[in-house]
Amino acid sequence: MSQLIPFKAVRPTPDKVGLVTCRTYDDYSPAELAAWLDFNPFSFLHVLNPAYVNAQKIGLEKRFKNVAHKYHDFKAEGVFVQDETPCIYLYEIKNKLQSFTGFVAGTSIADYQNNIIKKHEDTFQYRVELFKDYLHQTRFNTEPVLIMYPDQFELNHWIQQKKTTKSLYEFSTTNKEKHTLWKIEQADEIFWLQKQFEQIPELYIADGHHRSASAEMLYEQDRAQGDERLDFFMSFLIAESDIKIYEFNRMVRDLNGWSAEAFLEKLNENFIVKEKGHEVWKPESKYEFGMYLNGTFYALFYRQSTENSTEILDNLDAQILYDQVLKPLLGIYDLRNDERIDYLPGKQSIHTLKEIIDEGEFDVAFMLYPTAVSEIKALADASLIMPPKSTYIEPKFRSGLLIYEL
Repeated sequence: MSQLIPFKAVRPTPDKVGLVTCRTYDDYSPAELAAWLDFNPFSFLHVLNPAYVNAQKIGLEKRFKNVAHKYHDFKAEGVFVQDETPCIYLYEIKNKLQSFTGFVAGTSIADYQNNIIKKHEDTFQYRVELFKDYLHQTRFNTEPVLIMYPDQFELNHWIQQKKTTKSLYEFSTTNKEKHTLWKIEQADEIFWLQKQFEQIPELYIADGHHRSASAEMLYEQDRAQGDERLDFFMSFLIAESDIKIYEFNRMVRDLNGWSAEAFLEKLNENFIVKEKGHEVWKPESKYEFGMYLNGTFYALFYRQSTENSTEILDNLDAQILYDQVLKPLLGIYDLRNDERIDYLPGKQSIHTLKEIIDEGEFDVAFMLYPTAVSEIKALADASLIMPPKSTYIEPKFRSGLLIYEL
């Protein structure tokens, strides 16, 4: 049984919402960031920026307090308002390829601890503690955890009906997305939605494992204060069919002493290797891998592609590449920290990947087929952890759109 609660969101005034909201801070290049900070006084980047400037000169506590001060300046200046009654929010993101629609609400720390909200990724302890300290000092969160739920006919029908009503916001962004937000404030509607989610036995984290772990750590640290808002964390809940999963392709700087010919011969032990020449090729199904080496594309077909339900992790493409190629042949044991390997989201073109390899900083690239939702759920159900950088998942939430105060 999944718990869902409404909350009193802090949000931009309707006339400023398109100016305030932004992508995740790390998504901006230094030039982009400088431009937004110089020319848009309403950008939420002004709130986030104090956490990143002078990182080597001042301590974390002061940096995070500066974020809190800037946030309160925005509130004092009337950039933000807060809803008077607790609400759930329906949020739609549309781009030229597809649309995503889900609910923004509070989800339960207890559900997270009791594995009703399930995980599939490992976390770095220092990152969890860092974001926990950030939340502790700033007392707000604007980055919800992306959670997927199994498609429900009743919920899908309700969403379509709600979309015919007047929205709270409708705005476009410079990355050519259209954003629409509806406020759900009627008690009977909130109660109905809560009952629908109570009938869903399990939810799955799609993106935001560090944020959920930080929320749990903050709860353990500060719950003696008695603020029930700590019992929940903000989540963006979306149906499984609306989730878009991209692969993370791998780029390796050298062949670990192998010649190209010897490396290809060694690959042939576990893969059927087919040369594709200059034809840009990427995997078309599970157990297929693409490779780009010395200006040539190759298709690699795993020879032992027999499904085995008792070995879920062993059948994951990212794990196969690690077990059969990256670790034994290329000597890469630590996928997170080895500087010889880097990653490119599958959302970016294979032509971009080719250009990076052709520039000479990397010797070889491997392309994967995207992980399926069913694989993520199976791993989470078995309490198994995916290899790092296995998935790049959309949608991505706009910072500064809805704020959950702590």
